[in-house]
Amino acid sequence: MTQHTLELPDVDLVYDVHGPLPRADTHPPLLMIGQPMDASGFRDQVRLFDDRTVITYDPRGLGRSVRKDGGVTNEPETQAEDLHALIEALGAGPVDLFASSGGAVTALALVTAYPHDVVTLVAHEPPIDSVLPDAEAVQRARAAYTQVYQDKGWGAGMAAFIAMTAWEGEVTDEYFAQPVPDPAAFGMPTEDDGTREDPLLSERSWAVCLYEPDLEALKSSPTRIVIAVGEESKNVYTGRTALALAEQLGQEATVFPSHHGGFLGGEFGYAGQPEAFAVKLRDVLDQE
Repeated sequence: MTQHTLELPDVDLVYDVHGPLPRADTHPPLLMIGQPMDASGFRDQVRLFDDRTVITYDPRGLGRSVRKDGGVTNEPETQAEDLHALIEALGAGPVDLFASSGGAVTALALVTAYPHDVVTLVAHEPPIDSVLPDAEAVQRARAAYTQVYQDKGWGAGMAAFIAMTAWEGEVTDEYFAQPVPDPAAFGMPTEDDGTREDPLLSERSWAVCLYEPDLEALKSSPTRIVIAVGEESKNVYTGRTALALAEQLGQEATVFPSHHGGFLGGEFGYAGQPEAFAVKLRDVLDQE
């Protein structure tokens, strides 16, 4: 693995190249991205794709990628420009792209703006409110857990976030009638450390979930777009957004093993099934 820094006007974008560039085989480079997760979340997948050149990176303002623009919010269109610059800098495009969560939203923005950057996009559970019939209720629920975070700190906010993202089916009055969850019940700290900068719990990443995809541009794109959903996620928020987006794009979502973090090992306390996930991802990519 070699670490590189792409110096852009607004950010020093740090990325890692695992394998040779130019590539030694006939496969395009495989770029793996998340949001708000940085490159460290793809360790297991990189290991399981050691026969391919894999690129991982830290999105602007996360991990090692230091912003120079003074901003703190995370707009998918801006991050798509970062990705486009990165693909150009690699000099080995177009790439295959596995993108999860907020990274999948960035990837959809990338394919919309630069449709020739990507051969195959596997967009794993993009959290996009607008595709859901209960979008207004979902946004109300997001505002509620954000307020808990602002009022009580990280542990309470994370407990409220988990309760929202684990809720099955549409967000209803029954959801809002629940008491605010106890962070201790989720193994979260009850003390407030005073910080309010978490990209997942603050308003900094609201632009990700409020992104409205250009469905017609995506349907007409030369990029092969595969919307992926975890087999355990189908009834919860990110699974529902994946299924709904796939339907609106005229396809069926491709089912992957495990849940929203199905590609992860156990180092983040949210273990999926990384080996089975990699087998499925390889199968999907090989259908190019």
